[in-house]
Amino acid sequence: YSICNVLAESGVKNVSRWVPFKIDELDLTNSIANKMIRPTTIPQTLDDLKIEQALAREALRLSFVQHKEFAVSLKGVQQERTISDTFEQAMTGETIVDMMKLDLIVGSGGVLSHAPRRSQAMRMLIDSFLPEGITQIAVDSIFMMPQLGVLSTFHEKAAVEVFHKDCMIRLGSCIAPIGDYKKNQKLLSYTITIKNEVFKGLLQFGDLLFIPAPAGVHQCNIIPNESMDIGFGLGKEYKGPIKGGEVGIVLDGRGRVIEFAKNEEMRINQILNWSDKSQEYPKES
Repeated sequence: YSICNVLAESGVKNVSRWVPFKIDELDLTNSIANKMIRPTTIPQTLDDLKIEQALAREALRLSFVQHKEFAVSLKGVQQERTISDTFEQAMTGETIVDMMKLDLIVGSGGVLSHAPRRSQAMRMLIDSFLPEGITQIAVDSIFMMPQLGVLSTFHEKAAVEVFHKDCMIRLGSCIAPIGDYKKNQKLLSYTITIKNEVFKGLLQFGDLLFIPAPAGVHQCNIIPNESMDIGFGLGKEYKGPIKGGEVGIVLDGRGRVIEFAKNEEMRINQILNWSDKSQEYPKES
């Protein structure tokens, strides 16, 4: 029922920027209003699905912005660390969420868990939360995390078993360097070994690369350029394990503020290229 609130708060332009085809603002608004009137319906066409997932990206983005605004330090008050080093000891009223130190993002909710392809869920989470460094991405497949939290107080072993076997679906990992971005810039080089196959290449600014990597631990060697950081300092390489999943490993070189082409046709091609790289949607004939 809050779908139109997301549209109102985000704005039609922010939603439409994720739609990979031309659509009139009135048609987009009507499509979203129709979903509000009939909230239990599911998309009947691929275009309907793309509109719903475009809106979901904005809903996730707004929820995360609100969360970061809520999770702020108290000014002038000494505070304790609660979740290891994920939260910084800031005393200025700024957000205490440090994306570089977060190593796992779990998405929950029907639009993520019931996405026809897991790659769609992974893309929505990456596009919305813009993870930094090396981050695992997962979804709660049965919306059970809150209930399992309660169950764990009574039967911890059962809760943990259900969590790992039925609830948590590991989609893979996202590698996203941060730093001083420049057009046509090489952000990093990578070598990822998956079983007996070696994937090597460069990540350029603006690129979104996808490497199929099944669930389990794989080996990688990531070497960022001197102005990029993947969590170990500017220009510091990482050599070690990286986790795969049902989708694989995504290398995101689009920057942490995604820039869309101003030309409508170029914007559409830009999104279609990202979708094609991540096998987000079936190819239309």
